[in-house]
Amino acid sequence: MTKESLLNFFKNESSTGILLIVATLLAMFVANSPLKSLYAEFSQIPVVISIGTFTIAKPLLLWINDGLMAIFFFMVGLEIKREVVEGELAKPSHIALPAFAAFGGMAIPALIYILFNFDDPHAMKGWAIPSATDIAFALGILSLLGKRVPVALKLFLLALAIIDDLGAIIIIALFYTSKISIIALCVGIVALLLLFLINKRGVVNNTIYLLVGVVLWTALLKSGVHATLAGITTAFFIPIRNNKASFHHLESSLYTPVNHFILPLFAFVNTGIDFSLMEISDLHSPITLGILLGLFLGKQMGIFLFAWLCVKLGWSMLPKEISWRHIYGVALLGGIGFTMSLFVGSLAFECTGEACLLQVDERIGILLGSLLSGIAGYLYLRYFTRIDQERL
Repeated sequence: MTKESLLNFFKNESSTGILLIVATLLAMFVANSPLKSLYAEFSQIPVVISIGTFTIAKPLLLWINDGLMAIFFFMVGLEIKREVVEGELAKPSHIALPAFAAFGGMAIPALIYILFNFDDPHAMKGWAIPSATDIAFALGILSLLGKRVPVALKLFLLALAIIDDLGAIIIIALFYTSKISIIALCVGIVALLLLFLINKRGVVNNTIYLLVGVVLWTALLKSGVHATLAGITTAFFIPIRNNKASFHHLESSLYTPVNHFILPLFAFVNTGIDFSLMEISDLHSPITLGILLGLFLGKQMGIFLFAWLCVKLGWSMLPKEISWRHIYGVALLGGIGFTMSLFVGSLAFECTGEACLLQVDERIGILLGSLLSGIAGYLYLRYFTRIDQERL
């Protein structure tokens, strides 16, 4: 592969999805090979940062999930702010349809999961797993269709996924917070107030926001509130109206490290399922079925039904060039939970050592549901967009 072709690959919207697939397949291969002990040891490598009496000591897996994923959420926060200030979500008339669709795409999958697991308190911790959509993966698959799909459909999916991500972040903040450390939480509140004050004073130096954001991340890590929330919170305070060039430069500078390194690394350390530990019963356990059907059926039902209701009630209109067949295709792609679902799953069923062997691996349902949704969405849109082109 030449340097030019490699650069073109990384510029392509579908490159992130391809790298995630490669990382997942590699993880499952290694986890089921003679190297599986090395794979397990890799994720548990101790990493310690110590300054005087202050120490953060965690295995590599948690540094990736709590640390590097905070950078991912920081980029998501910048994307949300940009869309709200100057993008598809800037006009109130453009918000209703994707917002309703996103709400349905979160509520119905969660309801399906609850129907399968309502009688198991431990399993109920995972109710939010099928509610999430992987924005990078979904947009990557849509980009494979090229000019077959109208630009307005890509914008609808982008708005839908961004609102969905925001909903997932709110769920993490409200329902996946462990025991609170009051002292650390107070430090976090002070950091938040400082972000607010420098924003109000019109400070446009992004470095200052990032430094305070690191303090906020550290405080949340110690407080029991999930540390990744520091990423999106810091992003919301970075000014854009009087800092446009710097804001866009910061956002674009994160694209390659996040999408081509952090997310594939996250996928690699979180998807190494050891199939020797699986039983046939795991495939039809309530947890697996709740996640699988929540993603594959719940997402398409929720997104399509709530979008239809929004239009029929007169609260919004379908964008030009978009038909209900397009909306249904996007609803199918919405079932690709992957990265976000894996992340919520790591919070819901956090475990170590032998305790992990006592539960069904939630990653089975996530991978199967995401795979079915991706294939079905791609084939559906490819078929019906071809028919539309032939009619034209």
